[in-house]
Amino acid sequence: MQKLDIKEVEFFVNKNITTFHQNKLNVLKGINLKSLMKKKNPYLFKAKNILVASELICLLLEAYLSSSEEKIFGDFLEDLAVFIASKTCNGRKSAATGIDLEFEDDNKIFLVSIKSGPSWGNNSQQNKEEQDFKTAVKVLKQSKHTLNVEPVLGICYGKTKTSYVRGALKIVGQNFWHFISGNEQLYIDIIEPLGYKAKQHNEKFLKFKAQIINSFTKEFVSKFCSKDGAIDWKKLVEFNSGNLDLVKKPKD
Repeated sequence: MQKLDIKEVEFFVNKNITTFHQNKLNVLKGINLKSLMKKKNPYLFKAKNILVASELICLLLEAYLSSSEEKIFGDFLEDLAVFIASKTCNGRKSAATGIDLEFEDDNKIFLVSIKSGPSWGNNSQQNKEEQDFKTAVKVLKQSKHTLNVEPVLGICYGKTKTSYVRGALKIVGQNFWHFISGNEQLYIDIIEPLGYKAKQHNEKFLKFKAQIINSFTKEFVSKFCSKDGAIDWKKLVEFNSGNLDLVKKPKD
């Protein structure tokens, strides 16, 4: 494994973190009130006794953005890990389904699926991951006639100890970044460049987000509030879930 030049990592992060912030902004630009309201549970917000339209809009938007942001940043961390591996062990983006990174080290081929955090996927998604590993290992052994293939589940943050899970070596947090770089401190070293121009990007994002909240609140009040200003939950639920087409036919 070749020694990692941390300056190259910093340059990569500084250059590509802008894409993360731009993608966050694109998520905001791509949403409208109707699609936002159809994605979230109105019963939950009624149970919380939400009375103010702007508060409801903020909660809906935060819930939507939170799930989107995790996916966007997960993609960024995946690209970062592949870049680092390309510098240390000639790693490359794998062509195998469900596999993010492939590299050779110490006479062994590693197939790595990268996840941003430890709480990833439901049972069916984990089953699919397990099957993708089995398929990729089988194909690789047939094409390269080698028995030394190691499936790896690489998780970017967390403190879980290294172990085998569903036939793959699960490597988490500091261990994962060390695994692809040989640098025990890399998990700390990458923190500083991740904040590159974060203040400027966040100010732009928050300004546009405020405009979206104001615009959506105005639209919401006009469509889903009564004349006295109260939220019309019946109308809101009808919009979100009204779709009756399962009508029983009367018995003869």
